[in-house]
Amino acid sequence: MKLKLIGISLLLLMGCSSTRLVSTWKNPDIVLFDAYQVLVVGMVQDDSARMEFESRFADALKDQGVDAMRSIDLFDVEFTSSQRSEQELEEVEQQLLDKGFDAILFTKVVGTENRRTFREHINEVDKMLMRFSTDYLEHQEIYYDPEYYDTFNIYHAETSLYCICVGKEIELVWRGEVDVTEPTNVDKAIGSYVKLVTKSMGEEDVIF
Repeated sequence: MKLKLIGISLLLLMGCSSTRLVSTWKNPDIVLFDAYQVLVVGMVQDDSARMEFESRFADALKDQGVDAMRSIDLFDVEFTSSQRSEQELEEVEQQLLDKGFDAILFTKVVGTENRRTFREHINEVDKMLMRFSTDYLEHQEIYYDPEYYDTFNIYHAETSLYCICVGKEIELVWRGEVDVTEPTNVDKAIGSYVKLVTKSMGEEDVIF
């Protein structure tokens, strides 16, 4: 069923009767990754939806002993209301490093026309966005383009964990792909999503 929703929020997309972890990828060069201060980023247009999602994810991390901060408390309204340059994202990355952050947990909603296309996408490991700034720049229109979701008939969410390491480019540590279908129950679906992602990261020795 094709969903025609303008300005749809991440919360609505998470409010579903089926939330299923489809695939994960972990950087083969990283055996264990401990994070102590994580920035939680939910790329959503609606501020209240973004606040709710980031709050739930940050609370889940804190329950596991990880210090977490919501991006909505760090990025001002002007920053997410229009397009940003690579230089501006690099400045943000440096600010995070200066403030003691060692990881970014970045969630966004993406869409494809059919399941086959999506499977091809997650199997193209070589084309994965390995830096937070590149991933952000590639999808930043989610924040301000009201037509971003108009043509999607299948929805998928991605949560990516990026390392902020001294002397290194910010690189991808882990990524999880989640199927999201039939928006119905917001609270239950967000809880399922967070539980799926945190459980998978724990099983793969990421953060926890």
